[in-house]
Amino acid sequence: MDTDARALRSLAQTYFDGAYEMDADKFASIFHPSSSVTKVGDDGNVSVTPIATWLAAVRNLKAPKQQGLERHDQILSIDVDGELALVKLKLQIPPRYFTDLLSCLKVNGTWKIAQKVMTSKT
Repeated sequence: MDTDARALRSLAQTYFDGAYEMDADKFASIFHPSSSVTKVGDDGNVSVTPIATWLAAVRNLKAPKQQGLERHDQILSIDVDGELALVKLKLQIPPRYFTDLLSCLKVNGTWKIAQKVMTSKT
């Protein structure tokens, strides 16, 4: 279990780095190719975005790092059950604050994000 927790903390750190740098390649390294991002949109409807589409959008965003903004990353919890894990974290990409639930699966010995469910507020 300790090995899995360390691996998931490393995955979370890559996730935080990807968000701070808006680095789609870092994100791609930890998401499974069939994963998706789910959120409630500004219109109140749930949207499910395939990871390839989400990564394309990331490539067009300005990085908090480029703007000289401070980081506020926090792992809230890691729950592991065999080859399934849930990582709950918070981060900031001003002016928004995000809470993300990362459903992870151990695929061929490596943890990958299978589903990201997120919410944000200003």
